[in-house]
Amino acid sequence: MAAAPVWSVDPRTGKQREQVAVEATAQEVDGAVRAAHAAREALADRTVRAAFLRSAADELKAAESTLVEVADAETALGPVRLTGELARTCYQLRAFADIVDEGEYLGVVVNHPDDTATPPIPDLRRYKVPLGVVAVYSASNFPFAFSVPGGDTASALAAGCPVVVKAHPDHPALSELVAKVLRRAAGRHDIPDGVLGLVHGFEAGVELIKHPLVAAAGFTGSVRGGRALFDAAAARPVPIPFHGELGSLNPVVVTEAAAVERAEAIGAGLAGSMTLGVGQFCVKPGLVLVPAGDAGDGLVKSLTDAVSATDAGVLLDHRMRDNFVAGVAERAALPDVDSPVTPGSGGEHTVSAGFLTVPAARLAAEGEHDLLLEECFGPVTVVARYEDEGEVRGVLSRLPGNLTATVQLSAEEVAGEGAGAALLAEVTPLAGRVLVNGWPTGVAVAAAQQHGGPYPATTSTSTSVGGTAIERWLRPVAYQGVPETLLPVELRDGNPLGLPRRFNGVLER
Repeated sequence: MAAAPVWSVDPRTGKQREQVAVEATAQEVDGAVRAAHAAREALADRTVRAAFLRSAADELKAAESTLVEVADAETALGPVRLTGELARTCYQLRAFADIVDEGEYLGVVVNHPDDTATPPIPDLRRYKVPLGVVAVYSASNFPFAFSVPGGDTASALAAGCPVVVKAHPDHPALSELVAKVLRRAAGRHDIPDGVLGLVHGFEAGVELIKHPLVAAAGFTGSVRGGRALFDAAAARPVPIPFHGELGSLNPVVVTEAAAVERAEAIGAGLAGSMTLGVGQFCVKPGLVLVPAGDAGDGLVKSLTDAVSATDAGVLLDHRMRDNFVAGVAERAALPDVDSPVTPGSGGEHTVSAGFLTVPAARLAAEGEHDLLLEECFGPVTVVARYEDEGEVRGVLSRLPGNLTATVQLSAEEVAGEGAGAALLAEVTPLAGRVLVNGWPTGVAVAAAQQHGGPYPATTSTSTSVGGTAIERWLRPVAYQGVPETLLPVELRDGNPLGLPRRFNGVLER
């Protein structure tokens, strides 16, 4: 049977642009993984690795105009958004290069023997080593930042792990171009092309997670797809870590006092956040608890005005468009659900933004309205109107894990330790990132970032954004009683590499 073709498709028209590749066979997946495995030694030198990451950023920047043009043709996200996303991706690569140079991520700890301790302490030296080949499953909605050159790839390479990427079918041409750019950067440092493998096709993704030389995996996508791969990773003869981002509702709670104080601003801010990128951000606010009464009515009016002024947009592919139209129609048909601005089809190839309202009491108890507590990918949010704090607590108690949770407080609530602090404590168990008087869309690449949360937001407690994302691809090893001459150079007494470390209980930098 001939291999299935892989087509680049224009989401603005639904028409095929060009055949990019063919879906990888099991043998081709095996070849890509084995080539990556063979490239491990080329990444062993931290200096080379850091230089490679910086070269990758330089090469991506040099190819910016071509990459952005192809990305826009395949995603319809627009040159401005895509140029910014590519800049973020380059910054992330350089940030990981700095982390590799610094070396703190290695977690070096040295304990000299101590016979006076109870029990006695032998000579122990600990640091972290790379896991091996990492499988990366690209996301649809971030063709740079969460795809071939994105955070999973950058952090894995920084850790010293070669990567095999399963390309997303929504941007296969871009995936091929980016892979060539990264391999060109690798070649500048005598790192073989196999350090970054690329495969296409659903079955290729299944074969990849099962391959015995794959040591870990990173995924960004749907709950259904991510859970299937997570289960496959756990069912292997040798299970492997699976760091998956699966789905998130990203709840927002607006207090009565906040609505009284600035209803118009909150409504406008919510509209901007929920429609950003045509509602295709993983941190889009999908459920907003708003008080009943006049103050809440003012917020809903502001939201109505702002969303009504939003132009129809193109989703990443027509399957997503059809799912969005069907999903919002099913939700809108539920009892007591109103649609002040009706979301749905904006034309043959577009969708229109909107939002639904429902009494919060409908969500506080299990029933047919549970659908409103599931993510709907696209420019829509659910506004749940609550009568009292008991209804807020009732709804929050029924929410699954999320990437973010946001509270909108009044100035008085921010200044005090009463209701504001209590609400913050209530939402903290629900999410990996908690915001006050902001909006969750936009995930800064920073050392303190946490992009991950309780299941189903993610399948692990790690972050996929920020410096500590590197920790996902490492494991600690302790050497006991090993002579200095046989120790890895990072663990030797004189600290010849000048690494941050803890030496006999004292932190050295």
